Amino acid sequence: MKTKLISKIYHIALASIFVFGLSSCSDFLTEKAPSNLTPESFYTIPDHAEAAIAATYSELRFIGNGAGIFSANWQLLEALTGTSTTETAQNSDLNNLYGLVHDGYTVHLVQYWSGLYKVIAQANQVIEKVPGITPMDAKQKSKILGEARFLRASAYFTAVRLWGDVPLITKPQTASSEDFLPARAPVESVYKLIVEDLIAAEAAGLDWMDTRGRVGTAAVKAQLAEVYLTMAGGSLKKGASHYKLAADKAFEVISYAKSNPSSVGLFTTYMDVHKESLKNRLEHLYMIQYNTTVSGNPMGNFFPNFKPVTYSGPGGTGSSVPTPSFYNSYETGDLRTKNQEGYFYTSYYTNGNGAPFELNAPYVFKHFNTTANGYSGVAGTRNDNLNVPQIRYAQVLLTYAEAQNEVGGPTADSYAAFKAIRDRAKLTTPDLGTYSQASFRNAVWKERWHELCYEQITWFDMVRLRKAFNETTRTFEDFVGHTNLSSNQKLQDKHLLLPLPKAEMLNNPKLTPQNPGY
Repeated sequence: MKTKLISKIYHIALASIFVFGLSSCSDFLTEKAPSNLTPESFYTIPDHAEAAIAATYSELRFIGNGAGIFSANWQLLEALTGTSTTETAQNSDLNNLYGLVHDGYTVHLVQYWSGLYKVIAQANQVIEKVPGITPMDAKQKSKILGEARFLRASAYFTAVRLWGDVPLITKPQTASSEDFLPARAPVESVYKLIVEDLIAAEAAGLDWMDTRGRVGTAAVKAQLAEVYLTMAGGSLKKGASHYKLAADKAFEVISYAKSNPSSVGLFTTYMDVHKESLKNRLEHLYMIQYNTTVSGNPMGNFFPNFKPVTYSGPGGTGSSVPTPSFYNSYETGDLRTKNQEGYFYTSYYTNGNGAPFELNAPYVFKHFNTTANGYSGVAGTRNDNLNVPQIRYAQVLLTYAEAQNEVGGPTADSYAAFKAIRDRAKLTTPDLGTYSQASFRNAVWKERWHELCYEQITWFDMVRLRKAFNETTRTFEDFVGHTNLSSNQKLQDKHLLLPLPKAEMLNNPKLTPQNPGY
């Protein structure tokens, strides 16, 4: 990983020469040869800082990298939930995830580990080197450092939830570094860094929303609320103090949204959630950026297998499709299940814009790009430039509703946040007075399952709550013993964590012991 990092530094530096231009031939002739660039000689001007943070953002796209035939890394966090299944079953690693028999060799988790630590490595370089760049505008420097700390915190937040104790690397590494082969740090220490990074990012002077796709204050506060919510339960079990921290932080975003409704809020329609023209706006607080000039949207494994729903005709992998039981668990009349209006579709147009035809099953519409793939009578552009959502305002509302309820039962504000989600779904919500703390808790959890599905969030909810949604009874039950209806396999205690990648453990004996059960 360290060799790749130095290579990345070289490519960033080389790119900056072409992107930002050269002031004159004489300047060019006096420049050091690009092959001699090092982390020390690279971080010398503000443009280098901008190039370096851009490279950190680019590493986030590892989630879309291929994981064998008909699969991508992001499917790791969907297959385990039991809310999706496969129509192809041709990828043995993906099948193992669906069947809950994954191990330290499963390619998705191996690449997830590597991808997260590449983000961390890039962020560490920015955090270490950018402060020394002089002269540089103080506000520009502060924002870049805030973004880097958010990205590092988010990567560690994912890693600690997946593996528990993980190596805590906060400085750029070389083969001669004292902690080149680091041991695993306790979960508590990892969360300490995550909170410190996010608090620093919160104070970095970022814009509340950044339509360019860079991190804004709304995303930082929303992420911090989610971190506190997770710390309140899960393995740390910090309880009431952290539920209050989560509620307070989420409410800061909600308060801003009330005062600035054109900047932050819910989209009016579900179609707006996946419109290219609305990327990085309003409900989308934080997204991984995609554009076909660099890299197109990677969610194509949600397409049905060999059905002509796009301009390319019969195709698609169908390697992630909703289980009928999950689709049927929505309330009758829930707009989110309405064909092509909500988060699913049951029919489409031949080759994207031709005659309508039935799919004979529900498929995920949440990431479907009608602009790229075509719509009724309108040919697609063939360029899927949709971003991948990471934090939506809908999640903030539900995080607040859950956390505030844990502080002291449902309140008018927590009820309003919860009801806003249901109002958009065209559902009738019982009056506030009909809920107890327990019944409101379960109602909010159910909305998280139904609203945030297929956004790589559900698995983390299952782990932090130690609960799973029974689609048949529409109630929640203990994580351990819950049957994933995608495979009819039961979740075990060991599934609360992933196994560490075997190759990493062979390369670094300090990572032992392996997580229990693997």
